[in-house]
Amino acid sequence: MLDIGTGDGHYVYEMARRQPHQFFIGIDANASALAKISEQIHRKPAKGGAANTLFLQAAVEALPTELTGVASAVQVQFPWGSLLAGVLNGEPGVLQNLRRVCASAATLTIITALDPVCDQRELVRLGLPAPTPAYLRHELLPKYADAGFTPLKIGTLAPVTWPQLTSSWAKRLRGNIERDLICLVLRADG
Repeated sequence: MLDIGTGDGHYVYEMARRQPHQFFIGIDANASALAKISEQIHRKPAKGGAANTLFLQAAVEALPTELTGVASAVQVQFPWGSLLAGVLNGEPGVLQNLRRVCASAATLTIITALDPVCDQRELVRLGLPAPTPAYLRHELLPKYADAGFTPLKIGTLAPVTWPQLTSSWAKRLRGNIERDLICLVLRADG
């Protein structure tokens, strides 16, 4: 599983500890956020190590070629900045890189949590439209289709599902009913 925009890496680390027979890769453009967790994964398992985990510094626009076709699942949870712009504007280079790291029939899950009031400055700065259902279906999904993805699910996540999201951002945002959790699940075409 590839987690792009992994932030502090705690979600990847927790998932790797729960599923020791699966390999997890966390990728973020900011290496400083990954320094502490990168040290922790190299410990002995009894002391919190997770040998089935790797963290990489890379931007989605420049994912390593070694990752081509390796992922059966890719996720982007609570992106911000250029990653948010890339996935919500459907920027061709970003979508092509996401497709490139996917194995055939891999799933791509994107979860965002935007507050139209609190996040207005960021939406304007990034030139993002409001992620309305109409925009997602009629403007964004065709761009994902052009990049080689078929939509499986599109919509919002009910607040009752938030506890299942264990990333640091999900924990911070939990209970904020002003934020809509938008979820896109897509499949990489053959």
